[in-house]
Amino acid sequence: MQQIVQELLAFKGLVVAFWLALFFVGERLFPADPDAPRGSAGRARLIRNGGLFLVNMGLSLSVVIPVSVWAAQTAPDWRAAVAPWWSGWVGLVLDLLLLDFLIYWWHRANHEIPALWRFHEVHHLDAHLDSSSAVRFHFGEVLLSALVRACVILLLDIPLASVLVFEALVLLAAIFHHSNLRLPAGVETALGPVIITPAQHWVHHHKIRRDTDSTYGTVLSLWDRLFRTRSATKRRAGMPIGVEGREERGWIRLILTPFMRGG
Repeated sequence: MQQIVQELLAFKGLVVAFWLALFFVGERLFPADPDAPRGSAGRARLIRNGGLFLVNMGLSLSVVIPVSVWAAQTAPDWRAAVAPWWSGWVGLVLDLLLLDFLIYWWHRANHEIPALWRFHEVHHLDAHLDSSSAVRFHFGEVLLSALVRACVILLLDIPLASVLVFEALVLLAAIFHHSNLRLPAGVETALGPVIITPAQHWVHHHKIRRDTDSTYGTVLSLWDRLFRTRSATKRRAGMPIGVEGREERGWIRLILTPFMRGG
């Protein structure tokens, strides 16, 4: 299994790039929201989101990945003695479930703790949703997430392979559920009980705070049902996206927003 996982990780960047390109094209051919910004406004938005992504890519290569590798190599090797069955493919599946459960709570904390929301708000200030929204995050949130991830790896002795596979899965899921792709109603209905779909996540980005503070799942929709945080609101045409009482801003101000009084 280890060899297969290593080969999968070697193609992670290629797979994610292909997935992003696939949805970038698909959401322009079959948009759920046909009023998505075009022309100069659309280009400005893509530059804004792309700029944040490039900063975070640099941080990922220089900080996030090295920190995850260090944590995995430093973690006390207690699993073999305490839970020898937690290995191989079974261990990988259990790790993915555990990490998805934990990222649900981390995402929820980013909404419920004001200091964390100051950074996460940058993601939600996007006035439209498409595949580029999936990579739009403030570098402060990326660094805080890396720190929390390292602590989880150290405490739970999670293998690096599990972490990297999960990170790839999260990227694929995020691109999917942020996309402006119109899915057939039957597909949306079939997928909804299992994973977070675009219709579900669009409600999470609804410019009404009660909906913004709901539906925190990243991959599986199970956690929102289990902890009763799924919004009953349905996605509709013209649904306003963003943060209630706040407006989108330029790239420099987005970087400064968490550090400004009043945001």
